Amino acid sequence: MLQKRHVFLLLLVLMPLVWSGSLFASQEDASALVKRTADRMLTTLEARRGEAERNPSLIYGMIESIAAPHFDFERITQGAVGQYWRQATPAQQRQLVDGFKQVLVRTYARSLLSYSGQEIRYLPAKPGSRPNRVTVPTEVREAGAAPIPVDYRMFDNGSGWKVYDVVINNASLVGNYRSSFANEIRQNGIDGLIAKLDEMNRKGQE
Repeated sequence: MLQKRHVFLLLLVLMPLVWSGSLFASQEDASALVKRTADRMLTTLEARRGEAERNPSLIYGMIESIAAPHFDFERITQGAVGQYWRQATPAQQRQLVDGFKQVLVRTYARSLLSYSGQEIRYLPAKPGSRPNRVTVPTEVREAGAAPIPVDYRMFDNGSGWKVYDVVINNASLVGNYRSSFANEIRQNGIDGLIAKLDEMNRKGQE
């Protein structure tokens, strides 16, 4: 898995949650939107940190209601499963999306609780590879360590911007999982990966 993964996943939680205006306006304002949203998330967490540490499900609810609607979990899962996605039945595809979403949400919740004041630098947004895509670069700074570059890749599907990948030090979330998912599928098939995701989520509840 990726180094600094806890920071990687924490920042994914702190992505902009609401986007508006034209593509060019969104590109121009993206960094400010990211910062405002991150500040709001962290302020909320600090106000309820004691409750959340005693009952992590409070954070799950926060992510589900605020952040999750702005991630395209089907696109993220499809990218992570790669070439094997077309071999899965519609029912299997839904199980993969549901299972992977739960894994990510639980990991985000744990990472959010581990936040301890690292500085986040927000850089100007850049056009993506297509007209409906944009990349927001940021840096995570911690005393005594080199800045960690994190790029957020988003697309506009006609109803607003959604996250479809995150890249840290040139390593993508989707690409990272694609390797481990492919190994699991080669060994145990699509149902084996579904079972593995279920196992990860069961352990996360313990």
